[in-house]
Amino acid sequence: MQTIIDKNIQQAAHFLNAGEVVAIPTETVYGLAGNAFDAEAVAKIFEAKSRPFFDPLIVHTHALEEVYKLVTEIHPQLALLAKQFWPGPLTLLLPKKNSIPDIVTAGLPNVGIRIPQQVDTLKLLNELNFPLAAPSANPFGYVSPTSAKHVYQQLQGKIPYILDGGECNVGIESTIVGMHNGLVTVFRIGGLSIESIEVVVGKVMLHIHQGDNPAAPGMLSAHYAPNKKIVIGNIHENIKKYSGAKLGIISFKTIFSEIAPKYCYTLSVNGSLREAAQQLFAAMRNLDNSDIEIILTEIFPDEGLGKAINDRLTRASFKRA
Repeated sequence: MQTIIDKNIQQAAHFLNAGEVVAIPTETVYGLAGNAFDAEAVAKIFEAKSRPFFDPLIVHTHALEEVYKLVTEIHPQLALLAKQFWPGPLTLLLPKKNSIPDIVTAGLPNVGIRIPQQVDTLKLLNELNFPLAAPSANPFGYVSPTSAKHVYQQLQGKIPYILDGGECNVGIESTIVGMHNGLVTVFRIGGLSIESIEVVVGKVMLHIHQGDNPAAPGMLSAHYAPNKKIVIGNIHENIKKYSGAKLGIISFKTIFSEIAPKYCYTLSVNGSLREAAQQLFAAMRNLDNSDIEIILTEIFPDEGLGKAINDRLTRASFKRA
């Protein structure tokens, strides 16, 4: 199969209307999208990604009135979040209507839904008469793509079309929020900070337990992982500990002169967690494609988007521990 990269929204819509899957840009990461009402199209997403069917998908649409067509209700507190943060990097976990096939939710009663902020994908969604199921556009468990080039490198020949919307400006997957035991609950930390959510609805619960039976997308223990081993901790100490190996570094704002510049990714010399989040996956991918043996990184400030960065690094290191 030939894989085309282009900026033509109508061409992307043509493939989707024909039951194919295409890669789409969002402000978080690139997604691999198919008609969320078409179980066969959704199955193609799982096939292209080699994604297990027990891991649910997120559904994307373009307007709040469309969301009400897909779910039985939106809790008032979640509706406040929708009003405040959509379009944006927020996914709400809501009770689904029967129009959403069980394959989308892995048989679970709730579906993750969001309205993305990226202009091209919003235009595409307006062109379609169905929502799009779209996990990240990469092989299952690997680093999420933040550019059309990243998608092409991993899925060339498996999908017909990549809608090129440039670089993602958030760079980390959406935050997933729902209700659990009557309380607003965060199921996945992501591109919308917990602090921002709590400004709107007050204190929230965290239910981000990692395992092999996820209640929401992106909850598996080993996820977002490069093939190279990742070690989290004090970078100066680990440079000495692993001195016999060829090392790469992902740091927050410190430049490590002991390591060749091409192997040292300082995500934000100015100390911006937003900038660091935007750069994280590209740095992981570049080091994974280099000749280094081990990626050394550190714990980021546990606030704002730093919580999401630490979550992704922990999951990335899990299967290599």
